[in-house]
Amino acid sequence: MAKTPGPGTAMPQAPAGPTPKATVDVPKRSGLMSRHDLVMLFSREVPLAMAQPIPEGTPKSTVLALKANSAVKAAAEGLEQVTTAVGNLFHSVLPTASSNGDFVTLQAVVTVQKKLLVLDLTDLIADSGDDVAELLGQHVSIMLVSNKLDAKTKKVLVSEDVPIKDWAMTADMLYPTNFRFQMEFKVPKNFGTPGAIIVMNRHVHEFLLVSFSVQLPDERVINFPIDSWVYNTSFKTGRVFFSNELYLPTETPEGLVGLRKQELENLRGNGKGERKYQDRIYDYATYNDLGDPDLHESLKRPVLGGSKEFPYPRRIRTGRPPSQKDPKSESRGQLLALFYIPRDEKFDQVKFSDFAAETLRSGQHAIVPILKSAVRDGDQEFGSFGEIMDMYAAKKAQVVTPSNLTPQAAPNASTAGTTTQNPLTFIHEYAFPSGPDTKLLTFPLPGVIAADTQAWSTDVEFARRMLAGLNPLVITLLKEWPIKSKLDPAQFGDPISAITTKHIESGLEGLTVEKALSQKRLFIMDYHDIFLPYVNRINEQKKGSTYAPRALVFLTNEKILMPLAIELTLPPTKEVGKKSRVFTPPPPGSAKDWVWELAKAHVFSCDFAYHELISHFLRTHACIEPFIIATNRQLSVLHPIHNVLVPHYKNTMDINGAARKALINAGGIIEQNFTAGKYSMEMSAVVYNLDWRFDEQALPEDLIKRGMAVRDSSAKHGLKLAIEDYPYAADGLEIWDALKEYMTDHVKIFYKNDKSVAEDTELQAWWTEIRTVGHGDKKDAPGWPTLNSIESLIYTLTTIAWVASCHHAAVNFGQYAYAGFMPNFPSMTRKFIPEPGTPDWEKLHKNSERFYLDSISNSTQAASIMSTIEILATHAIDEEYLGQRATPNWSNDEKVLNAFAKFTQKMVNVENLIHELHADRSLRNRAGPVQLPYELLIPTSGPGLTGKGVPNSISI
Repeated sequence: MAKTPGPGTAMPQAPAGPTPKATVDVPKRSGLMSRHDLVMLFSREVPLAMAQPIPEGTPKSTVLALKANSAVKAAAEGLEQVTTAVGNLFHSVLPTASSNGDFVTLQAVVTVQKKLLVLDLTDLIADSGDDVAELLGQHVSIMLVSNKLDAKTKKVLVSEDVPIKDWAMTADMLYPTNFRFQMEFKVPKNFGTPGAIIVMNRHVHEFLLVSFSVQLPDERVINFPIDSWVYNTSFKTGRVFFSNELYLPTETPEGLVGLRKQELENLRGNGKGERKYQDRIYDYATYNDLGDPDLHESLKRPVLGGSKEFPYPRRIRTGRPPSQKDPKSESRGQLLALFYIPRDEKFDQVKFSDFAAETLRSGQHAIVPILKSAVRDGDQEFGSFGEIMDMYAAKKAQVVTPSNLTPQAAPNASTAGTTTQNPLTFIHEYAFPSGPDTKLLTFPLPGVIAADTQAWSTDVEFARRMLAGLNPLVITLLKEWPIKSKLDPAQFGDPISAITTKHIESGLEGLTVEKALSQKRLFIMDYHDIFLPYVNRINEQKKGSTYAPRALVFLTNEKILMPLAIELTLPPTKEVGKKSRVFTPPPPGSAKDWVWELAKAHVFSCDFAYHELISHFLRTHACIEPFIIATNRQLSVLHPIHNVLVPHYKNTMDINGAARKALINAGGIIEQNFTAGKYSMEMSAVVYNLDWRFDEQALPEDLIKRGMAVRDSSAKHGLKLAIEDYPYAADGLEIWDALKEYMTDHVKIFYKNDKSVAEDTELQAWWTEIRTVGHGDKKDAPGWPTLNSIESLIYTLTTIAWVASCHHAAVNFGQYAYAGFMPNFPSMTRKFIPEPGTPDWEKLHKNSERFYLDSISNSTQAASIMSTIEILATHAIDEEYLGQRATPNWSNDEKVLNAFAKFTQKMVNVENLIHELHADRSLRNRAGPVQLPYELLIPTSGPGLTGKGVPNSISI
């Protein structure tokens, strides 16, 4: 354990995240709302109420006006006096500090938030019920737990059970409010330092325990940052919460050893039964709930995970009963019921209300296309590009927020000049959203067409987005010629690509193919082997028409990429053999070639599918969830590795559950609107099996694997990029190095040598469980480091943090900027490219624009995807970014705080550097023809649809 500074030592301040809630007293009121109340209600601030009893002598009429449950509150005032008398009697039979000096009184503060009804409304009925419980003596109480064992009994040394007084005396607040209560604990002088508390909730309803702190006689303050929902514990042993001190297992104080072990056992559960809403159990299950055969036979889907055919990471176990029609699958429960996750993994009140408001707004944006389709008797086709543009707000359109709803500050000197968040988050974010937005019934203008409505279709932009677009994680250095498939020739035909030297030699600036290869100037985005085994099955669904594509590009003398050729392949069938068509770009300055444009659309339709299913969901959402489960099951909150990882897990399980409910499920948004249809998730399991390795999730290893970098000790970051102007890689390596340095600093505070890593029982159990259970289908695959050294631990932690933060940000928050304009990334291709001499060939050349639009997503499909990615690409108002930790007092350790402060400054430096790179006109891949700067890895952002910012976690 690292040492905590002694009394009087100035503590370094942890960098702040979102604006914390202010501390104010609950105002006294007469009958009606005062002007102060009205201003506070609509100010961007949630008051932190100091719990106070109603003053003696308050007129009955005032009490009635103040509270809906005034009778209960008035009675509680009398009860409080009785409770105090009993408490004094109890303490009088014990030696007290005033009588014999053996006991001291410790002052403590506990902050709570009462039960929510929905969104931003407090459940006043539940509050009244809890007040009745108070009247009946059923209190919320807290015991202090010492770091020491009792010298005589060798049992855990605990204080008396002290109730939170005045619970029933607090003013009822319509919106969520933090109430702060003062407490006193009488303990022996030799009690030692409190290292944990035990909380008993004898109320009927849950409450949010925000924080607890206790001041010691030497004026040290022991902080307990908690933020956990506490349910009724009447028939249990109570909830245990530890202070913010960190200990390796072997350094745990004696008084906390048993509680540390017991709490982990509680979180693991026994693997039996259906999980209930209030449970706090982390366990594993396969993805056996994507299908819904009980609803319809067509919705049956294979189980992902637990088989050689479809291996997959594990998800949180819910224990729902099996499907009646498919015992291998889990039933999906009621239509509107959310899947179980531990309550503390759910969105907090502000995040949920913000998410709900954005969902409603984005849904409204899709109304007009749907209504137009209905008016036209179901015709969902776009007649022209102009009809697509009509879906968007005019350039620079933005909702104007009335100033009376966002005052600079509440009328309070302590908050003068600040701006914080309206307590009614849903109403505020729905009517007056953060960030650039639109009128209610039009979509925001995507960044890719904001500056130029035509540049998206240029060949330069087609190639540039492989380096600085929606999915810059696929482009690969071409190392051999001709291009060869790795698929079985007996099943899939000749492995040699149809792209020949003749197709590309005119675009090589005078080089031979061999010379271009040796100079590392040929690159490829190759989906041939991934899609070809599924192409026939996809096309048999009769929803769309797809190929297995690959696109070859060349690095020019101007250091930009230009396309050379596109190959689109159909696999062999019983009737015909494998068929590949090669398309090349028209000469510069020639008229638009709509056949070439269709070939590009097919490439980026497959790229969009791969992006959503593999680069995005599989490699971040799905692969991180087992780490979250294992961390909670095997690493105590006292463990320094738990502490450094937990910010990278926030909200992930909640959004993953929502994805299984409506996005990646059978008949969900992905299946309905992507060409792959019901094979979408199945294909992601195949890629996980063939291509996923833990070590290659680290940015340096990923770049090396794809040939986009080589190790070079003389180069910055120890890597030389194949393309210097590769914005995703260049920006990413800056953050990777900063993350690695932070993990190094944090790890070395607690681990003194490699032996201490190898002998950390919790750490080893954690890593073993991740490999053999959470990612059990890949347990024998290469790429799992042996966690037996400080170096291997640092690299492992950096990789986890990278995936959860930067990797996810790079593939998520640019979705709307690039794919919000459907033709740029069509999720659906509905027609094959016509052959010369066919009727469709004539149609294409007779009305090229209409044929092109009829070949990609229709208006309903486009609106559905645009609405979805608008939600996903939007930052919440309480987002926590790299270099921020919003939880106050998350550590008291000076070394830990200094390491984090150093990392925070590194993020500031990275942000400044990226802005400098954008200003360098020689780096043409930074913005490209569309004039959309690559800002996805700028560490911080404001709320809303900004196209930048790296949250700590997969928060959406």
